[in-house]
This record gives sequence, C-alpha cells and structure tokens, in this order.
Amino acid sequence: MNIMVGGTFSPLHDGHKKLIARSFELAGDAGHVVIGLSTDAFAGSKTHPIMPFAERRRALESFIRASEFSASWEIEPLEDKFGSTLNSDFDALVVSEETYPVGLEINRLRKEKGRKKVDIYQITCVLAEDGRWISSTRIHRGEIDDHGRVIR
Repeated sequence: MNIMVGGTFSPLHDGHKKLIARSFELAGDAGHVVIGLSTDAFAGSKTHPIMPFAERRRALESFIRASEFSASWEIEPLEDKFGSTLNSDFDALVVSEETYPVGLEINRLRKEKGRKKVDIYQITCVLAEDGRWISSTRIHRGEIDDHGRVIR
C-alpha cells in the first residue's frame, strides 16, 4: 500500500513516532511511505521555535533507519498543509486526531479535481504521564519531555 503522512516533527516526539510507525505498518513489506516534512517557511507559522529543516530531516531519517521498517520510503518538502496529496496516486493518508480535518479536506479537494478519494487512518494522540496529549508546544514550554514525562 502507498501511504502519505506529514508534519513538522519538531522535536520528533513519541506521538510523531507512533504516527510514522503506523504509516509503515499500513504500508506493509511491499508498500511505500511518503513523509511530507514542513519546510522552514511553512513551519514558521507555528507558535513555538522550530528546528531547521535539515535537522528535522536527519532526526526523521535516523528514527526510520533505527526502526528497520520494511517498506520503502522518502521524505519530501511540505510547502503547505496539502503537499503533493492533491495530485499524487496513493492509497491512504495517516493523520492524528488533531490533523483529521485536514485529511477530510484533502479528500474533498481530490474529489473536486476528479481524483479518487483515499482512505484516512487516524491514530489516537499519545498521552503524557499527566494524561494530556504529548505535543511539541508542551515540550517547548518545558512542561514535558519528548516521551511525555512531566518535567518537575
């Protein structure tokens, strides 16, 4: 199966790792995963500081290689929230609870363009030890670390 997933991944935390791992799981041995990685310009709209694109790419590549996923993969720059999803041929999109509405919008726009809709797989967000979502914003605020442990 050909899968697409995207994000800023700054820093790459356990929630992101779950999203990426699920993408590879769905792709299967013979599948392919395209990971859209927000460019510095697109990521600049975030409310917290973002690591440079090259650093985020290295972190993603390191995680993927260490995980030894069997599907092939590539990372492409994501200039906006859609990336290449509106025109690419692929089977499914993997999203979080937070980005599920973007997945629905992608399918609506694909339909308007006469392209086939894709399956949307939503993962549940990973909870920190305090029961709230792990998020890059919370990490940057110093509330939790990238594994969701509360910083005291």
